[in-house]
Amino acid sequence: MRKMTMITSIRKGIFFAVLAAVLYAINAPFSKIVLEQIPPILMAGFLYIGSALAMLMVGGARLLHGRIGLEKKLEEKEWPYVLGMIVLDMAAPICLMIGLKSTTAENASLLCNFEVVVTALIALLFFKEKISRRLWVGILFVTVSCCVLSFEDTDSFVFSKGSIFVILSAICWGLDNNCTKMISDKDPLQIVLLKGLVSGSCSLVVGFMMGEWIENWWFVVAALVIGAVSYGFSVYVDIYAQRYLGAARTSAYYAISPFIATGLSLLIFQQIPPKVYWIGLVLMAIGAWLCSRDTPLININPNRSMEKKEKREK
Repeated sequence: MRKMTMITSIRKGIFFAVLAAVLYAINAPFSKIVLEQIPPILMAGFLYIGSALAMLMVGGARLLHGRIGLEKKLEEKEWPYVLGMIVLDMAAPICLMIGLKSTTAENASLLCNFEVVVTALIALLFFKEKISRRLWVGILFVTVSCCVLSFEDTDSFVFSKGSIFVILSAICWGLDNNCTKMISDKDPLQIVLLKGLVSGSCSLVVGFMMGEWIENWWFVVAALVIGAVSYGFSVYVDIYAQRYLGAARTSAYYAISPFIATGLSLLIFQQIPPKVYWIGLVLMAIGAWLCSRDTPLININPNRSMEKKEKREK
């Protein structure tokens, strides 16, 4: 019976992780278009404000169905993780938007998979999650692919500025994933709403203070919609995935997102990438496949862990 419950929990986690990946896939290609009209820091702010609006919709749906108060609320001891998420969520999209200005959407999409590497390493070193050999090999392929994709000039081995900023955004989100995992048993609505309102507002203030401005305000609507889907609903279901799989394995399944985004980018921009991109794509595909085929060694469910801890204390 316990084994069946564990399998069901894992399947739920995989479903939520894949759904989150699909929702996030629209970010890079469509943000690349909107960045032609909105500066990067303001763009990052509007994306997170869009995620907050999405959570208000979720809150309204809960109210209509009488599902208010079913989730656990954040406690005072968890606010350091919340603060960490907010700071990282300000930095990550700003770096990504700056990177997107200087590199192609498909290249940025694949480089975002470096988030898997950072998430897994931090989960191992600081939060003692177990990582299998298969996942380690997958992480190695992802890392090598990111290195290949980052070279601007393969003859002189010069890293491109855009790629470096995209990798910085992946590092921030890798750190953020582990902060989120520590509070993943709490209400996802509350977490994402806080992320959206605080990170989004701060980014907008910073953008306007740095002199950024928008000529065509209709594009703000597009940014809000992208944010609602890829930063709001995506993170909301991602938190549920982390309850069952942990940070490292959720990110492993999230690795399919860049390939969906790459397909969209190739369709939208219709540009043939250079040969080095296809080498990176193959390496990334192998790495992502290995990561997604990894079987959780334990069922990492914060709710169950907390219940066991409370029983031992009694």
